[in-house]
Amino acid sequence: MGADFGYRGKRLGLPEEGPGSMAPLGRRFGAVFIDWTLCMLIAYGLLARGDQQMAGNWALGVFLVLSALTVGTIGCTPGKRLLGLRVAAENGGRLGFVRVLLRTVLLLLVIPALVWDRDGRGLHDRLARAVQIRM
Repeated sequence: MGADFGYRGKRLGLPEEGPGSMAPLGRRFGAVFIDWTLCMLIAYGLLARGDQQMAGNWALGVFLVLSALTVGTIGCTPGKRLLGLRVAAENGGRLGFVRVLLRTVLLLLVIPALVWDRDGRGLHDRLARAVQIRM
């Protein structure tokens, strides 16, 4: 019927299952939910002084800093770490700071993260030449 493209991550040379394989979408969404909740708690408790609307605005900045620092240094955010995921360069190495910052800004814009390729990578990952994999 249609073309057989193989499993997700095959074009990138990743294994089909186990460590180093493509991260499942459910875990990726769960990790973003955990990270966003953490950022909202930090913003509400430390920066917005109880103002819920201000907390939402501050949370964007907290998310930017949290993601840029943690992905840039250890390769994963707290949510990704809890769910056994990490962000790596397409060649398997670590992402440089500029690529991490580009990926994070595009993720905050939301739309690039919702445009996926056949491997399940969002546009933010493709433009930063990154891939989310299992640990």
